Amino acid sequence: MWRDAALVAGKDLRIEARSRVATNQVLPVGVIVLVLFAFALDVEGDLLQRAAAGLFWVAVLLACLLAVQRSATLEASEGARDALRLSGLDPAGVFLGKAGAVAVQLVAVEVVLALGVAVLYRVEPAGLALLAATAAVATVGLAGAGTLYGALAGSLRTRETLLPLLLLPVLAPVLIAATRASEAALTQTSLDVAPAQWIGLLGVFAVVYVAFGVVAFGTLLEDG
Repeated sequence: MWRDAALVAGKDLRIEARSRVATNQVLPVGVIVLVLFAFALDVEGDLLQRAAAGLFWVAVLLACLLAVQRSATLEASEGARDALRLSGLDPAGVFLGKAGAVAVQLVAVEVVLALGVAVLYRVEPAGLALLAATAAVATVGLAGAGTLYGALAGSLRTRETLLPLLLLPVLAPVLIAATRASEAALTQTSLDVAPAQWIGLLGVFAVVYVAFGVVAFGTLLEDG
């Protein structure tokens, strides 16, 4: 399973490196969102800093949608989905590989967006370890859920419009928990719920969707 996961992840990442979709489409969308909010809320510096965590994860969400759509599209053209089914690869490994490739792209986007937040919003993170832990667990959840729903909608003609409708309600708890934990990391403000509990909620979400994807991804490929 892990060997197959490495093969699939390497294949997806090589395709992205050659096509540069993440560089030319995904990353610019996230940066533009941050820039627009910076100009829109610049009238109050304190407001911009308080909203930095939420705006960061909104930008990550948009980047995630684009990355997941791209990942699903790779298997939807020229019989690639049928070839993947007939390849003999472990379906669980295929899921982990595609989710891993999406996660790597999201981590790269998050690093750039975090630098953009620090520069544009004049935010100095007070808890880097907490912020890194939040981003790591949230990224696993986003990639796992996105890959699973991408396979679910991949065989449909309307997947470009259906996938966001399926994903947004599912990812809402992740964004809320990640935003709350990131607020504590960026501003050191006291929250009603401890940051560790928000990270625990993110961990539960990630484990559930990764486990479900490992079990069900083969069925989704066959049904597609």
